[in-house]
Amino acid sequence: MEKVEFAELLRDRTKAFALRVIKLYQNLPKNEEARIIGKQLLRSSTSITANYRASCRARSNAEYYAKICIVVEEADESLFWIEILSEANIMSENKLASLKKEFTELLAIFSKTKSTLKPKIKS
Repeated sequence: MEKVEFAELLRDRTKAFALRVIKLYQNLPKNEEARIIGKQLLRSSTSITANYRASCRARSNAEYYAKICIVVEEADESLFWIEILSEANIMSENKLASLKKEFTELLAIFSKTKSTLKPKIKS
C-alpha cells in the first residue's frame, strides 16, 4: 500500500471513529457525570481526527512529528475516558468494547508512527 493511500485510509478511519464517538455521546445517560465525562471524551477523540488531518498537511518532518505526538496523547486520553465510562458503570463494557478496540488499534498505529519518526527528528 502506498504512503498516500494509507494516509487517506487512516484519515477516513479516524473520521468514522469520531462520528462513532459523537453517536456514543448522544446515547449517554442524561446525568451530570455522564455529561462531563462524555464531553471530555468528545473533545479528546475529535482532536485525534483533527490533528491527524493537520499532520497530513505538515510542512516538515518536525511539524508532522509534533502533530502525531498530539494524536498519541489524545488517543491515550480518549481510551482513559472510555475506561472511566465503563468502570464507573455509566455505560456497559459490552457497549464500549468495539470502540475501546478501535481506540487501542489507533493508539498502536500512531504510537508506532511516533517511535519510527523520533530518530529522524533532530532535537
